Amino acid sequence: MAFNDLLQQLGGVGRFQQIQVTLVILPLILLSSHNTLQNFTAAIPTHHCRPPAGANLSEDGELEAWLPRDGQGQPESCLRFTSPQRGRPFPNGTAATEPCTSGWIYSNSTFPSTIVTEWDLVCSHRALRQLAQSLYMVGVLLGAMVFGYLADRLGRRKVLILSHLQTAVSATCAAFAPTFPVYCAFRLLSGMSVSGVALNSMTLNVEWMPIHTRAFVGTLNSYAFSLGQLLLAGLAYAVPHWRHLQLLLSVPFFAFFIYSWFFVESARWYSTSGRLDLTLSALQRVARINGKWDEGAKLNMEVLRSSLQKELAMGKGQASAMEMLRCPALRHLFLCLSMLWFATSFAYYGLVMDLQGFGVSIYLIQVIYSAVDLPAKVVCFLVINSLGRRPAQMASLLLAGICILVNGVVPQEQSIVRTSLSVLGKGCLASSFTCILLYTGELYPTTIRQTGLGLGSTMARVGSIVSPLVTMMAELYRPMPLFIFGTVPVIASAATAFLPETLGRPLPDTVQDVENRRRGKSQRQQQEQQKQMVPLQPSAREKSGP
Repeated sequence: MAFNDLLQQLGGVGRFQQIQVTLVILPLILLSSHNTLQNFTAAIPTHHCRPPAGANLSEDGELEAWLPRDGQGQPESCLRFTSPQRGRPFPNGTAATEPCTSGWIYSNSTFPSTIVTEWDLVCSHRALRQLAQSLYMVGVLLGAMVFGYLADRLGRRKVLILSHLQTAVSATCAAFAPTFPVYCAFRLLSGMSVSGVALNSMTLNVEWMPIHTRAFVGTLNSYAFSLGQLLLAGLAYAVPHWRHLQLLLSVPFFAFFIYSWFFVESARWYSTSGRLDLTLSALQRVARINGKWDEGAKLNMEVLRSSLQKELAMGKGQASAMEMLRCPALRHLFLCLSMLWFATSFAYYGLVMDLQGFGVSIYLIQVIYSAVDLPAKVVCFLVINSLGRRPAQMASLLLAGICILVNGVVPQEQSIVRTSLSVLGKGCLASSFTCILLYTGELYPTTIRQTGLGLGSTMARVGSIVSPLVTMMAELYRPMPLFIFGTVPVIASAATAFLPETLGRPLPDTVQDVENRRRGKSQRQQQEQQKQMVPLQPSAREKSGP
């Protein structure tokens, strides 16, 4: 509790914490929009084949003469007649057709310009649209590994500054990409930096806040993501051109990059790195900002050495990612948390990246999906702050899985019921994200916290990359993706039973703290078992007989 006591003496949640937490969270509002941006920038408008160059489209019925009809009487999207069929419409089976060799004509009533219309990502090239989103998620995966490791070596602040700059440059360049491969390359780079911003923002805030406020900070972080999703719906409606929308969500990161230079590095990270002079400097700066001049003046090297003996003693040997495999306690955490991260992201992106599948306004669905997060995260905050992180994590995944599974058996024509279940499941998964981010940061020690968060986020990105592949199984059996998306979180929720509760507990600083916590739990379990066995043992009188 030494570091927590120091924070309380220097103002607890003072002016410094209020300002820095606000400024760190502000970029997350726009950051979350980049995750689902392709719902709008890669939307597929209604389209049909363009007639050959020699066709006279000014004549009445000339365009319709080239277009075969589908079962609903609508023009086919990927076929045209080899010659115009004028007069009485020919049945599609009796007239020769061919692919759209002259390109496509797109409806611009809802989406005047998307990457689909600009680079013709339809029909035989339809898979390229999903490739762009998958490459973005690959970038997020790489960023979780790279920036998570760097943050434990270089510090949270430096990596956060770098991530803001990379997001600003790469995302802005994507708006000016001349070709589809160049666009994908910049999306991959922006995905990497988005991961770095998200992970380091959470850690920097948590490590500067007292124990009793960590749940509030975690929920505040999560609300920033929900607000960003809500904002995306409005911005996408107001700015329908994909390049303008991409630019609008990217340029503000240059401002975030500039003011992030004024952030104060985590004093907790300084102490566990054995840099006592920088720890003292950071704490004194916080004391001045909080108006605790006397308390700051009392701090010196001797006071810190006595208060932070454990951090300084154990901080000499930095933990590495290999500790996850060597140390039984960390290996246990890694395996359980990996299941939770994978299941949450797998089911979440399976739902939110198919907004056009509802058959209603994509903007309306985006608003509904975002709005459900508001009450869901209030309930999540109350549960994690009163009952604990473990029951909140288990309940959110279990309920989400049940909603998705039930949705798989609801008839397709009952759109209201299906939409309601989908929205409820998405709200539970958003709550699961809120809890898992906070829970992971509290379970891993300071010396390897960012690496642990990075590995957890890596498993989440694996889930987001796999989910589109599962969605393709709907071509074989329509409800199959929903059954898979629902089963995985239900199974993964059982992993929370093997994790310790962190409500009201101090953050572990070293691997030894995690080992001690696990041994303490084992000892308590043995003591409880012994107490239960005592009444079963016969007394001396019973042994001697009458």
